[in-house]
Amino acid sequence: MEKKVIATNKTAVHCYDIVDKLEAGIELKGTEVKSVRAHKVDLKDSFARIEKGREVYIHNLYISPYDKGSYDNVEPRRIRKLLLHKQQINKITGKVSQRGFTLIPLNLYFNEKGRAKIELAVAKGRRLYDQREKIKKKEITRQLQKIRSFRK
Repeated sequence: MEKKVIATNKTAVHCYDIVDKLEAGIELKGTEVKSVRAHKVDLKDSFARIEKGREVYIHNLYISPYDKGSYDNVEPRRIRKLLLHKQQINKITGKVSQRGFTLIPLNLYFNEKGRAKIELAVAKGRRLYDQREKIKKKEITRQLQKIRSFRK
């Protein structure tokens, strides 16, 4: 059984160069899990931060309030704790402490056991001209592939 991807961060691949990836659990309340299962999640503009040197929190992750929930519903953009081992936190702390590096979520999914997991990436932000350059290279390779397919 494969992992069931709920949400992806499409802008992350476009705006960042990904250096390293890791998987983390996410601490959710009861009604949040039901909203995640209903695919009512948005990873856009979300980021993770290491606080107090030993805990990782995700900020700006939008999980829509559950429709049938009442007083159990929580704030949609609340700060949520990520579940990582101390060794993993120490490993990424060294990388993120360098200038220009940040932690961004790539995917939110359920693993084989039905647990909500988030794929984090240590990434470096791209400059605007780097983004434009990458788009130009993509277009050129597409055009070359079209030309090659017509010749066959």
